[in-house]
Amino acid sequence: MVIPCLDEVGTLGAVVAKARAAFDRLGIRGEVLVADNGSTDGSIELAERLGARVVRVAPRGYGHALRQGLAAARGRLLLMGDADDTYDFGEMDRFLAQHRADAQFVMGTRLPPGIILPGANPWLHRNLGTPVLTFVLNRLFGTRIRDVNCGLRAIDREAFRELGLVSEGMEFASELLIKAAVQDLRIAEVPVTLHPDRRGRPPHLRRWRDGWRHLEFMLLHAPDQLLFLPGLLALALGLLLALPVSAGPARLLGRTFDFHFLFLGGALVLIGLQGILGAVLVRDVARGRVLRPNRVLSALADALTLRRGLLLGALLFAAGAAVDALVLASWIGEGFGALNEPRRSIIGLLLMTSGAEVGLFSFLHAALRRHA
Repeated sequence: MVIPCLDEVGTLGAVVAKARAAFDRLGIRGEVLVADNGSTDGSIELAERLGARVVRVAPRGYGHALRQGLAAARGRLLLMGDADDTYDFGEMDRFLAQHRADAQFVMGTRLPPGIILPGANPWLHRNLGTPVLTFVLNRLFGTRIRDVNCGLRAIDREAFRELGLVSEGMEFASELLIKAAVQDLRIAEVPVTLHPDRRGRPPHLRRWRDGWRHLEFMLLHAPDQLLFLPGLLALALGLLLALPVSAGPARLLGRTFDFHFLFLGGALVLIGLQGILGAVLVRDVARGRVLRPNRVLSALADALTLRRGLLLGALLFAAGAAVDALVLASWIGEGFGALNEPRRSIIGLLLMTSGAEVGLFSFLHAALRRHA
C-alpha cells in the first residue's frame, strides 16, 4: 500500500491502521509505505510508530511522491491511495481479486456503480470536472474508464516499471492511466466508496489549476487525435468546397454556388494544413512520447525531409505566383481597368500560402529532429 503524504497527521493514523487491518483480515502479507513529500507536522513520526515504512521524497509534487513511493515498494501488486481517509482501504480485496484474475492495472470508480457519500465530493467535481476529463481521455486514447480521477488504484509492479512515468504533479494520475492503456495492459475497474474529507482543512488539490494540468497532459500527448485527424478533415472539406467553384459557378440540387465557397474552402484548406503539419511538429518536440500514434502521420513525418518539403513548398508557391502573374497580365492588358478575377486570385494566393507553410514547417521539422 503506497500512500503519498504531505502534512496529514490528522488522518494518516486512521489510514495506516485501516490498511494494516485489511492485510490481517485478508490473510495477506503486505507493507504500508508512506511516500512523504516534506511533512513537518509529525506525519513521519506517526507513520513509523504505526509500523509503516517511510520513504522521504524531496522534490515536491504528487507525481514525485507516488513515482518514488511506487518504485520503492516491494509488493507484487502496488495499491495506491490518498492519506486523507476519503478511501476505504478495507476495499482492497476487490483490487486483489482482479489482479488474481490476471488484471495488470485496476482502477477504482467512485461514480456508479461506485458510491460517493454525501459531502464527499463537490458538485462541480462530480458533475463537470471528472466527467469532462473522463470523456476527453476516453476519446483521445481509446479507454473505457468511468472515473479517471479516482485516487484508489493498483498496478502490477513489473508493469509499473515498464511504463516510464515522468509526471511531477497531479497529472501523474492521467499519465498512469493513459500509458497503461497505450501499452495494452489488462485493465479492470472496480467500484469504491468515497468518504468525506476528514482533515478539517482545504485539500492540496487546486481545482482549476490541477484540472488544467490533467487536460494539458492529455492534449499535448495526443497531437494525432487532436490536430492531425481534424486537420485532415478540414483539408478534405476545404477541397470539396473549393474545387467545384474554382473555374466558375456550380449548380447542385437546383442551387448555384459561387466563389464565396472558394473563400470558405480556401480557409479550411489552410487550417487543415496547419493542423496536419502542427501535429508533426508536436511529435518532434515530444521526442517519442506521443501516445497512440497514427500510422499515416508517422509515415508522413518520416517522408517529410527538408529537401522534399522545400521542393514541394517551392512548387506550390511557384504555381500560385504563376496564377497571380496571369491575373496581373490580364489586368495590365485591360489598361488597369476593373479587375474581376476573384477565382484565380484566390487560387494563386492559396497556393502561395500553402507553399510557404509547407516550406516553413519542413524547415522547423528538420531543425527539431536534429537539435531537439
